[in-house]
Amino acid sequence: MLTTSPILSATTSVGPVTLLTADLPRLRAFYTALLGLGVVTETAGEVTLGAHGTPLLRLRAADLPPAPVSRPGLYHTAFLLPTRADLGRWLAHAARSGLQIGSGDHVVSEAFYLNDPDGNGIEVYADRPRDTWPFQDGQLRMDTLALDAGAVLGSAGLDLKTLADAPAYGGAPAGTVIGHVHLKVGNAQAAARFYRDTLGLDLMADVGSAAFMSWGGYHHHIGLNEWHTRGQTAPQTPALGLGEVELLTPDLAGLRAHLNNLPAVQDGGEFVSLADLWGNRITVKQIT
Repeated sequence: MLTTSPILSATTSVGPVTLLTADLPRLRAFYTALLGLGVVTETAGEVTLGAHGTPLLRLRAADLPPAPVSRPGLYHTAFLLPTRADLGRWLAHAARSGLQIGSGDHVVSEAFYLNDPDGNGIEVYADRPRDTWPFQDGQLRMDTLALDAGAVLGSAGLDLKTLADAPAYGGAPAGTVIGHVHLKVGNAQAAARFYRDTLGLDLMADVGSAAFMSWGGYHHHIGLNEWHTRGQTAPQTPALGLGEVELLTPDLAGLRAHLNNLPAVQDGGEFVSLADLWGNRITVKQIT
């Protein structure tokens, strides 16, 4: 694991993700139904959704063209549920929706994948205990293995044969957070250097075409891949999809000192905002 200087606190985490959409009512209805999120704030052009009052997702109306798959931006927003049983209850709910859902056992976590109506990627997952995460040659060993969905359901006292009789979903549980955000970039190695040098993230796992980075030893707060966008540069015009990723940290002093000489950094007092080399907007917000 490559560690860096403490530009940001080890307790830094991912906050709300903003998505730009041409159909705000449709996307609002999708996320409230699929994830059981509640409305935190709402205006005519923007709605903030969350779990038990904690903001997780901002949906903002925008008159823009769709983003092609080859455009740098959002790969997926990952919603972390507190327990495996919570994941099992959500899976039972999602399975009844008829949506196409993928899955993966990543050794450190168990995850399910799907897309929203705009094509934005979604991951819903639960972590395995941190003391079971395997390290090899100084890096965290992650993988994508077949996931035992039946065992995940079983952790919630459910099974594949009786999904139709499962209790109605009670909504996103308290403690649901954005565990990580996975971004599409033109060069994963260059992106890893940027996020290390700019925001002080540690490189936890490097698979060449993708890098997984975090603060405080988490498996990853930021994922970076070039699977659909290799060689791409920052887009020159706006599009639907990712608006920004918000990071939450207790102190901006170290970041401010570090970014003092970098161009195109916006300092709003309680936040610092910048874009990576591929135009992905990152806003670091100070929380108490």
